[in-house]
Amino acid sequence: MGSRSFLSRATKRLLATAAFAALLPAGGALAAEPQPQRVIKDPHYGDTLFHFFQDHYFTSITTLMTSQHFDRVPAHADDAEVLRGGLLLSYGLHREAGEIFAQLIEKGASPAVRDRAWYYLAKIRYQRGFLAEAEQAIDRVENHLPPALEDDRGLLKANLLMARGDHAGAAAVLNGMAKRPGAGQYARFNLGVALVRSGDTAGGSALLDEIGRAPQPDEEFRTLRDKANVALGFAALQDERAEAARGYLERVRLESLHANKALLGFGWAAAALKQPAKALVPWTELAQRDGSDAAVLEGRIALPYAYAELGALGQALAGYNEAIAAYDREAAHLNESIAAIRAGKLVEGLIDRNPGDEMGWFWTLRELPELPHAGHLAQVLAEHEFQEAFKNYRDLRFLSNNLQHWADNLGVFGDMLANRRQAFAQRLTQVQAGAKANESGLDAVQQRRDALAGDLARAESQADGVAFADARQRELLTRIDDVRAALKAQAGDPQFATAPDRVRLAAGALSWQLAQDYPARVWEAKKALQTIDSELAEARRRDTALAQAQRDEPVRFGSFDGRIAELDRRIQALIPRVAALSREQQQVVQDIAVAALTRQQERLTAYLTQARFAVAQLHDRATLAKETDRASAQ
Repeated sequence: MGSRSFLSRATKRLLATAAFAALLPAGGALAAEPQPQRVIKDPHYGDTLFHFFQDHYFTSITTLMTSQHFDRVPAHADDAEVLRGGLLLSYGLHREAGEIFAQLIEKGASPAVRDRAWYYLAKIRYQRGFLAEAEQAIDRVENHLPPALEDDRGLLKANLLMARGDHAGAAAVLNGMAKRPGAGQYARFNLGVALVRSGDTAGGSALLDEIGRAPQPDEEFRTLRDKANVALGFAALQDERAEAARGYLERVRLESLHANKALLGFGWAAAALKQPAKALVPWTELAQRDGSDAAVLEGRIALPYAYAELGALGQALAGYNEAIAAYDREAAHLNESIAAIRAGKLVEGLIDRNPGDEMGWFWTLRELPELPHAGHLAQVLAEHEFQEAFKNYRDLRFLSNNLQHWADNLGVFGDMLANRRQAFAQRLTQVQAGAKANESGLDAVQQRRDALAGDLARAESQADGVAFADARQRELLTRIDDVRAALKAQAGDPQFATAPDRVRLAAGALSWQLAQDYPARVWEAKKALQTIDSELAEARRRDTALAQAQRDEPVRFGSFDGRIAELDRRIQALIPRVAALSREQQQVVQDIAVAALTRQQERLTAYLTQARFAVAQLHDRATLAKETDRASAQ
């Protein structure tokens, strides 16, 4: 059946939208209800989204799971779970994703979130070939999908029904879709195919004929139109309606992906109408095309068949001999391609020509490797089975490199830890000596602080301004006392008669100044004492922390040692397992490719047998004709 790729970049954007905006509709469509603007409140969730939108899905999911482990995204818990489920789906881990979606639904997720969760789950299960599980998931979807996804859901449901042979059920689903205004071309095409397979040949053919006649806007839908005409043409050939088959097949473009098959069918339609001359034109064109296509291989023996039907036995014989030679060359080329695949050149070439930074299900092949006959790979690489197997192999290669990277990092972490332990041991003695000196110094400072606090309390209780005098004022007080002592010694000297009054005046002025400065200086003294207290507390806190660090740091070193050793054991155990799985998966990929080429060899052998049998028949006819002529002459 024709259907759009289930894992496109549009799907990736939908997964992103699902996680970031509570599953808003795809394609930029507006939701049925206005959606509030979402603000990233947790920086760690923003970091996860940054990696996601950079297409670094492995980094995104590992970053997200680490943040969830440490409870760093509480404001986006549900959105984070939806994103994690979507990323797990992208890796094909549909069971794990299903558990996440089921938990979200049990928590009371909105209908839109619920329907999208089941839809994506069904989509990935179908892609991975788990058809029964995909049906279970698609049946859980109700009616809360946006129009774009609703059409895809219908196509997916129809594909699942046809996969188990329920063509009538698929036709019923597709018929409902086709009746809606603006129904997609794929829905109508698949409906036509389903109707034909369910027995309604007339209805299916009419719908396919409508698609086969309609003008199409782009290459994608023009290819779909060609496919519809080819399907109609070969269905008509099977029903022995050769004239109708020619009418369908001549609509197919010569440069279409389906042109080879159309040319082959057009020739057989002419042959069925007993018009071998008209079959020569399409078959001649077909025989000159790339021999890796099965239709071209058949065309190379159909062309001499047409010459034989026209009686041109010499040209027929030459054509069959050319076909045999071409088949022999193609067989040799297939053997060379199979040998190159078994030698690992295909897998390694694809990896080298299509590098990827990270693992992920949205990665696609873009360049073919350089092999002796790369044309053989077109059909191989187009097979879904090969694509899935190769993605598994590529992801295993990424995991192997990732494990080796972390194994190297653990060695670096071990060296860092050893250097840290050595530096700690070297400085420990100095730190301990300094800590002991600081401890005795702190006691002395505490004693001095207590003495100052006592002096302050006594001075404040006595309102003693002299206790708060500064250096200059204390000098003045000393000088006044000295002058008084000197005057006392000269008490009878008349020349010093006025000096005592002057001294009293100076002493009074100084006392007045001390009284004025007293309140401010008391406040400053108390503030300084508080500062001393806080500094002492901080010093003792640091001293305690230093002592605690001396006890805890060796334990932390041991803990890091244990974690590094445990992680190293786990990684060293995983590396050979992943390597073994990689070798097994590489063999699986190669076997799939070889099996596809082997099928081409089998077709080639069948055509080669037919060609040789036809040559033998032509020789028999020539011999019989000679014997008949000889008998007539006698």
